[in-house]
Amino acid sequence: MPRAKRGFKRRRKHNKILQRAEGFVFGRKNKIRRAAEAVDRAHVYAYRDRRAKKRDFRSLWISRISAAASANSISYSRLINALSKSAVKLDRKVLSDIAIVDPKGFSAIVEQVRSLAPAN
Repeated sequence: MPRAKRGFKRRRKHNKILQRAEGFVFGRKNKIRRAAEAVDRAHVYAYRDRRAKKRDFRSLWISRISAAASANSISYSRLINALSKSAVKLDRKVLSDIAIVDPKGFSAIVEQVRSLAPAN
């Protein structure tokens, strides 16, 4: 009785891995074992970085707001504190966009909440 070599099912599995490794360099794109390792690692990075992206963008928004707040002679922390005390319900993403697209509008927001910011 001949041995079973898995037939097209193995080839189908290999092709799925090689498709996912498309664009990789050297043997990672066409050698099945290296490609499988690279694809597995790529999935790990993708999972991790979907979460890291949220942190990165929040950090970017905070940097932008901080720069715009400094231009309006108020610190980032005092501005956020004043915004939370006031009725202004804008998140950091929106504040960041306003600071870039409409600096005068951002200044108006700062002036609106400045009285609520602690002194010093």
